[in-house]
Amino acid sequence: MKTLVLVRHGKSSWDYSVGDRDRPLQERGIRDALRVSSAFKSQAVKIDRVFSSPANRALHTCMIFMRQLGLPLDKVEVTDELYDFSGESVFDFIERLDDALDSVLVFGHNHAFTYVANSLGNTYIDNVSTSGLVHLDFNVDFWKSVQKGTTKQTIFPKDLR
Repeated sequence: MKTLVLVRHGKSSWDYSVGDRDRPLQERGIRDALRVSSAFKSQAVKIDRVFSSPANRALHTCMIFMRQLGLPLDKVEVTDELYDFSGESVFDFIERLDDALDSVLVFGHNHAFTYVANSLGNTYIDNVSTSGLVHLDFNVDFWKSVQKGTTKQTIFPKDLR
């Protein structure tokens, strides 16, 4: 069994004159990431490894989850493959995951995450919102065998307000 948990970065701010990778989270993005990570913590899902896009907004969201879930920072790996908006690099990333990892938590971007969630899950999701979480399970032993799985749960900030 393989578990993939996708988390879209929190709501980012356009108030600063910085490049796309450097855009920070808004206060709402921080609050929503705290809400969703707290709700996810109650599920007690074991996480073997955490991966994040190098974008500031994704990394900040990742750090909020790490703190809320009580996970050590040495479980985090930053990878450029997750700075993807189409989903193709994310699919390549998933296929190349180490098979010793059974459960991964991944932080990235839309439209990639909505596309991946709909391609791999069995529940249609119109849009993975900012700070939105999609938990997918696959009855396979190898990441390269991941195709259609089960959308075990979604946690979106609007459902927690």
